[in-house]
Amino acid sequence: MSTKYIDENITLDLGEIYFAGGCFWGVEGYFQKVKGVLETEVGYANGESDDTSYEEIDKTGHAETVMIKYNKNRITLEELLIHYFRIIDPISLNKQGNDIGTQYRTGIYYVDDSDRERIDSMIDYQQKKYSEKILVEVEKLKNFVLAEDYHQDYLINNPKGYCHINLNDVNKPLLEEEYIKPDKEVLKEKLSELEFLVTQEDYTESPYLNKYNSHYEKGIYVDVVTGEPLFLSSDKFESGCGWPSFTRPIVNEVVKYDEDNKYNMTRTEVRSRAGDSHLGHVFSDGPKEKGGLRYCINSAALRFIPVEDMEKEGYGKWISWIK
Repeated sequence: MSTKYIDENITLDLGEIYFAGGCFWGVEGYFQKVKGVLETEVGYANGESDDTSYEEIDKTGHAETVMIKYNKNRITLEELLIHYFRIIDPISLNKQGNDIGTQYRTGIYYVDDSDRERIDSMIDYQQKKYSEKILVEVEKLKNFVLAEDYHQDYLINNPKGYCHINLNDVNKPLLEEEYIKPDKEVLKEKLSELEFLVTQEDYTESPYLNKYNSHYEKGIYVDVVTGEPLFLSSDKFESGCGWPSFTRPIVNEVVKYDEDNKYNMTRTEVRSRAGDSHLGHVFSDGPKEKGGLRYCINSAALRFIPVEDMEKEGYGKWISWIK
């Protein structure tokens, strides 16, 4: 089952961010394929003047930049930033691919001041991958001049046009770690009887009398089968349904959806990606201001790691994501 149910029922909370990553044809083409991105435009950002053109940007100090409007309830800024760092060379100065010049520098330009701390946290995380300093410019948006019409939607209008980015990379998992599902016999030894019934045989635990229904400690919830990150404590809310409820998964890709027609009902089942564990169901009666979705999840499908233990257990990169 696709994400159609999610896309049809999620509410809108509009976000805006500007990415410079070399030639803007490819950057725009990539982000047009990212779910949750609603609109893109290419232009010239953070130069020395409020007006410029393609012929003048090497003199006016602007960077080729893509404006991205997105639904914050469908995709987080952190997810967009992971995509961004995937398609740039962050330690290259004024050069991306074959394109050289200050107009091809990398930059993240924000309009919401609260985004700055989140951007800095992502850069700190990405810096651990490099021995050289990351050279991505991070500034509040000072100006943005819309590029000429022939630059807009360039790769849609010119499918064989120049692109320094592999657009197929958009389909690669955002999570770098690989999570392996153990054999069934191993799971029978590793899991409790209830955990096995829920995750492997699609059982539903009793409401209210379960481990995490009224649990609000700060931390991360992972798949009890594989350890794959699934939900953050900051996305948990009291729904009154008797099971742990979340407004969203940690990133979209860690869950998948199946149609469930048991008990003369049609529901949308939620399963984990790596472990294919039955987690619960998703409904459209969640808090409207946070997307309108309610992920109703079995406690027995989850393992909670408190924030103070996340680093030592290998989940340190997610600490800054907890609001």
